[in-house]
Amino acid sequence: LINFNDDLGLFSAITGQDLSERDQKAAKESFETFKELVARFPDSKYSVDARQRMLYTVGSLAQNEVHIARYYYTRGAYLAAVNRAQTAISDYRNVPALEEALYIMYKSYDALGMVQLRDDTKRILDKTYPDSQFLVKGFKVKQDPWWKVW
Repeated sequence: LINFNDDLGLFSAITGQDLSERDQKAAKESFETFKELVARFPDSKYSVDARQRMLYTVGSLAQNEVHIARYYYTRGAYLAAVNRAQTAISDYRNVPALEEALYIMYKSYDALGMVQLRDDTKRILDKTYPDSQFLVKGFKVKQDPWWKVW
């Protein structure tokens, strides 16, 4: 548990920052620690908690990749955004962040003029997430921070 620190403090709680927006070194280390605990002591009373924390950590790691991909997209670095989104998709499975990763890839391919890849990504997004709010609202799906009034 020493590496698992999801307590962000008062300022982070006020500004709405989540664990995935921070450095992920400790999250990766905590995942490996939980993985070792589950492997070595599968019948331990702590293994259920360790598995839940592993799922949370994987979601956080995937969301971090998506944060970086979104950053690249908003800066006009569309190829870098695609690469980060692909990393999230290939490295992490069954996490909520993949919906946004696909959306970033779709928008980036559109901006790059790569019609075939854009259409393929759109088909995957439609099939996997038929009610995707990203296609309706774009990046505004998530609530803006309390301090962002413009």
